[in-house]
Amino acid sequence: MLEILIALYPGVTQLDFTGPHQVLSRAPDARITVASLGGRDVEAEGLTFTRLADLAAVPRCDVLLVPGGVTAIEAALDEAFLAQIRRLGGGARYLTSVCTGSLILGAAGFLKGKRAACHWAWRDLLEPFGAIVDEGRVVRDGNLITGGGVTAGIDFAFSLLAELAGETVAKTVQLGLEYAPAPPFDSGRPELAPPEVLAAYQARLAPLAAKRRAQAAEAAGRLEAA
Repeated sequence: MLEILIALYPGVTQLDFTGPHQVLSRAPDARITVASLGGRDVEAEGLTFTRLADLAAVPRCDVLLVPGGVTAIEAALDEAFLAQIRRLGGGARYLTSVCTGSLILGAAGFLKGKRAACHWAWRDLLEPFGAIVDEGRVVRDGNLITGGGVTAGIDFAFSLLAELAGETVAKTVQLGLEYAPAPPFDSGRPELAPPEVLAAYQARLAPLAAKRRAQAAEAAGRLEAA
């Protein structure tokens, strides 16, 4: 039985893990465990996820998946949470993340010298953790597989499913889920978005940027001191 673990924390972006969960739940001979510290309920953008496993009680996993969220770097500064990521990730066959979840993997020390993806707005925060920033939507470096921002988690999950169960299984699941993206607007990446749309979004991020950079620097400093 292949053990897939999704590690949650307060403020996680729900699609970062529910998208991959939908895909990976179709993997043959696999079991998905969704866990949080103490098995506590996790609020995610107005949704509350309950009946979670206790992260500290999970003995091991083959695949560790860390989703992102607006609070990802705060989670990376939570020593109790990070200790479990280090413990479980150290024995996993695959280390994976979606969006800013890669920053948590970085804070845990798993990204040094590795190519990794992240949400486009926060890619530069990978650098303090020794990662090689990659702009790809899904990036693989050895046993590390990382997805870009939010919806990239679905593409990531199909790539991971193909790795775990073969392309035919992945293609069959894709057909069953009717995953044939046809976005109504061609503005899903900064290089594609109209300049005024990009500027408006960057203005929305500006109040958060300084805080996130300071938090990333603190997390990286802790890693160096460890």
